[in-house]
Amino acid sequence: MSTPIDLTALKNRQMASWASGDYAVIGTTLQIVGEQLAEACDLLCDERVLDVAAGNGNATLAAARRGTHVTSTDYVAALLERGEDRARAERLEVTFQVADAEALPFEDASFDAVVSTFGVMFTPDQAKAAAELARVCRPGGRIGLANWTPEGFVGQMFKTLGRHLPPPPGAQPPSNWGTEAWLHSHFDERDFLLQVTRRFFNFRYRSAAHFIDTFRTWYGPVHKAFAALPPEGAKGLEDDLTELINRMNRAGDKSLVVPSEYLEVVITRR
Repeated sequence: MSTPIDLTALKNRQMASWASGDYAVIGTTLQIVGEQLAEACDLLCDERVLDVAAGNGNATLAAARRGTHVTSTDYVAALLERGEDRARAERLEVTFQVADAEALPFEDASFDAVVSTFGVMFTPDQAKAAAELARVCRPGGRIGLANWTPEGFVGQMFKTLGRHLPPPPGAQPPSNWGTEAWLHSHFDERDFLLQVTRRFFNFRYRSAAHFIDTFRTWYGPVHKAFAALPPEGAKGLEDDLTELINRMNRAGDKSLVVPSEYLEVVITRR
């Protein structure tokens, strides 16, 4: 019999991973995804919006720019501080609150829209997180998500990391959230209407070496992976990432542009 996975221990490992480096250095480059998601959700002035696993606040800021009342949450306080800095610089009114996506401290049906860009998909207990998104969204409200697909570049990058540092047995891949079948299984058609659009975000760097250096310095999961490997293991990871990046680069030798597929999801609660 397989040993049940310790979700609490896994969550603690994840928190340490995301708190390492400085995700905001990477996260701010993804701002366009938050803007597109805000438009897809058709956010309206004075609506109540919750950003779950908000990171440094891309969807938070996009919602606030559209005149909504936003509560920005994450279980890593340092990430929220980056979002707070950005909101303050733009004179945007946002409420920031440390909160676990698997146990949101809000009443049922509290929000008109609940959003998450590349955030809630990394929760250890995926079913519980999905249920929490649904619980706090009012009937007629929308849940807006941006989730990396398994086939896309980021999905493949995490598979590469997993070959060098295997996840605990029983851990669910975050890219589950980037499959339509998984979304339909957790947001039943009787209660939810799903609209899914496949989009691409372009990572733009000088070269594969520039990308890897940036991510191993600032992006928690990659930072932690390189730190945990011995020198020969780190070299093997670097070689595999270089091969993946160069294979997916569409800019030729002059630069680096790597498209990464994600699902833009708008779920209307019936």
